[in-house]
Amino acid sequence: MAVEKGRRDFIGMAFAGFAAAGGAVSLVAMKKSWDPLPSVQSAGFITVDLSPMKDGDMQTIQWRGKPIFILKKGSDIKKNEKRDVVVGSSAFTVVIGLCTHLGCIPTWLPAKQEFLCACHGGLFDASGINTFGPPPRPMDIPPFKIDGEKLVLGEEGEEYKKLTAKKA
Repeated sequence: MAVEKGRRDFIGMAFAGFAAAGGAVSLVAMKKSWDPLPSVQSAGFITVDLSPMKDGDMQTIQWRGKPIFILKKGSDIKKNEKRDVVVGSSAFTVVIGLCTHLGCIPTWLPAKQEFLCACHGGLFDASGINTFGPPPRPMDIPPFKIDGEKLVLGEEGEEYKKLTAKKA
């Protein structure tokens, strides 16, 4: 009978060992699923060099899955000190490129100097302020910080805090 008990103990211990190993592997997998993906971590902050942009240039970049419109205003584009981002002597419009009505992506019309949301005819001026149609508010300004001639998206700098304190 002693032989039978030894086998049972061995089988029980082997099962407990496999269960413990499986539990440990499951915990490691759960921990990895809780961590943010590398693509999400890298999308937190994006640096954009504004120095090569010429007057009237419009640049669209992607930040956290959203389009960001960066427009360098020339002398022919109306400036808005409540919404313009000033870098050196240049003024820029920096907005999240989504219509505030239903989230469509407006198109920049350089001849008219306005953004057009073709879905429902919403219009925004060069500063991102709604001027016609169903959009209920201006385009949103993403958090940013100015670092010399560079724009750092995703970090709230003094310039961003000043702009969001003012009302468009």
